Amino acid sequence: MTTMFTEPEERVALREAVRKLAGKYGHDYVAKQAASGGKMTEMWLEMGRNGFLGVNLPEEYGGGGGGMADLAAVLEETAAAGAPLLMMVVSPAICGSIITRCGTEEQKKRWLPSIADGTHLMAFGITEADAGSNSHQITTTATRDGDEWVLSGQKTFISGVDEAQSVLVVARTADEKTGKLKPALFVLPTDSEGFSKQVIPMSWQAPEKQFTLFLDQVRLPADALVGDEDGGLWQLFAGLNPERIMGGAFSCGMAIYALDKAVEYAKVRSVWKDQPIGAHQGIAHPLAKIKIELEQARLLWQKAAALYDAGDDMTAGEYANMAKYAGGEVACNATDVAVHTHGGNGLTVEYGLANMLVAARLGRIAPVSREMILNFVAMHSLGLPKSY
Repeated sequence: MTTMFTEPEERVALREAVRKLAGKYGHDYVAKQAASGGKMTEMWLEMGRNGFLGVNLPEEYGGGGGGMADLAAVLEETAAAGAPLLMMVVSPAICGSIITRCGTEEQKKRWLPSIADGTHLMAFGITEADAGSNSHQITTTATRDGDEWVLSGQKTFISGVDEAQSVLVVARTADEKTGKLKPALFVLPTDSEGFSKQVIPMSWQAPEKQFTLFLDQVRLPADALVGDEDGGLWQLFAGLNPERIMGGAFSCGMAIYALDKAVEYAKVRSVWKDQPIGAHQGIAHPLAKIKIELEQARLLWQKAAALYDAGDDMTAGEYANMAKYAGGEVACNATDVAVHTHGGNGLTVEYGLANMLVAARLGRIAPVSREMILNFVAMHSLGLPKSY
């Protein structure tokens, strides 16, 4: 029996529905919100009401019962419509996945339904200034005090904390300061005593802001701990593999948007004779090359998501890293070619592409740098000696 290499009908229908909703908002809405200090709340809640935010979460907890491939398709479509929802990477993908796989029954009932419908936005705090990509060096500690936990430390480049009701914080227990990291994960309400945040001014305009977090003896109840304090790294990667898959899909969606705008412009802009500029190979070939790179990157995230949904965490990790790398590359290349296709217009506010040049560059840096992905592939895929 031969099967077509296409997405299931349900996912195709899901994409169409998301495209229609996201298209109501689009790039102009995002630009207006970013310029005025507004948020994506209106679109976020409408997406939640329609079941799009929690499509990957179990049905018994208010989700759609789908997988990471479905959620990544939703994010790709919002980005392709010019209205990407960055916090989808964090709230339903990272936090939702970790709670689904590691949380208690009570924790799943408490958090997943509101994560699914968008009424509870959960941020994710792992990165620290002195650790960078080396999460083994994180110093945020969690100390037991009776039946409470006390958390102290700092986090940086944490997205959307001003919109979130809680943050899933990655800490290490006090007796694990040396040796290999055994991450302990805690849901910390953003109105907790001893918790504060400071915005990090960034060079691109977006409704979602970046923050440094300060945890000064923040007291949390015992049931704030998600998973086992001795559960090991797999608990963390239950969320980090989805993060990389979603990062790849986000970048691909951005590339689709940029390519669509460039192709549209190349078909109508005429400079020489009566021919549109798209008739010239100097314009057409770079756009065709982006199309090929884009389809390669999309196949990688789709494969990574299929592996994750099938429960093959090890291979999913390999492909999630490659998907995130490929997405970051094509987003940068696509926005660059789109700006160049537009000439001077590509750098105007009106055409909305210049801001994307900086935003797309993020995909090469976060959530893990392309150099660390190359290290991973060299070691784990090719069997080369560890280089760091």
